[in-house]
Amino acid sequence: MNSIPCGIAIPQTFTGKVDIDLIRKFVTRAEELDFDSLWVQEQIISDSAILEPVTLLTYVAALTSRARLGSSVLLTVIRNPVQLAKCLATLDQLSRGRLTVGVGIGGAHVPERVFGVSGERRARRFVEGLTAMKALWTQPRATMKGEFWQFENVPMEPKPVQRPHPPVWFGARDAIGLRRAVRHGQGWMGAGSSSSADFVEQIGMLRRFLEQEKRDPAQFAVSKRVYIAIDNDRHRAERRLQEWFGVRYRRAEMATRVSVWGSSAECSDQLNELIRAGAQHLMLNPVFDELEHLEVLAEVVKQCTAISL
Repeated sequence: MNSIPCGIAIPQTFTGKVDIDLIRKFVTRAEELDFDSLWVQEQIISDSAILEPVTLLTYVAALTSRARLGSSVLLTVIRNPVQLAKCLATLDQLSRGRLTVGVGIGGAHVPERVFGVSGERRARRFVEGLTAMKALWTQPRATMKGEFWQFENVPMEPKPVQRPHPPVWFGARDAIGLRRAVRHGQGWMGAGSSSSADFVEQIGMLRRFLEQEKRDPAQFAVSKRVYIAIDNDRHRAERRLQEWFGVRYRRAEMATRVSVWGSSAECSDQLNELIRAGAQHLMLNPVFDELEHLEVLAEVVKQCTAISL
């Protein structure tokens, strides 16, 4: 039986000075340890030191050669889709076709007006922006006649290496978002800030929508971001997770509901529960002692066994 493919989150949030050496050591070692992918998040407005995701992935592309590079997720409603299409096509070229584009619609916590866009008709603008990017990636001269974006015979070269375009994975929690993922994407990643129980409920909805839309489940990726802390001292692991959640999400109590923590064996058991629920891929997200976690997680994932559907 084969181990399930596992990605890992790149150190992206820092207290004080940004540690470039840590990023370099982390991503090169992660590739040596055969993690299948390296991931970033997006939070542009923050009083924490969080690096911009596309720029960070471009740096990581130059440091690696095999691991896929993913975003989970880009908030595309606050970005110009023409410019973003160009940035992502360039990143796919520079990485020789290793990009997975994770996208999300955002929510009330996203200050859209700071970015010069309205919060009204967010879903329509979100889908239309993705349609515009796909047109620019696939059409020799792209034409878009939408409510928010209109252009005609617009060339954009080079196209992405991956054809027809890099896979688009959605972040979504509710039925509307999951149905949108099935209609417009090639995969879905459950949020790290959702629990294992949430994931079970969401994957049930996802499977129904795949059947209704006549999508082949084997051609639709299912992943889960997992905030994780491995420590034989469970109380210490829990405390450190709560400290991080208190800073990142302003909700320390969330840590115990959504995270995986404890000994290597305990964490392996909890990850295998997600696999049995239907996860085909896991994106592991340590939030402290990242280099130390990297080594331990490389052993833990060997115990996470893929299940044939």
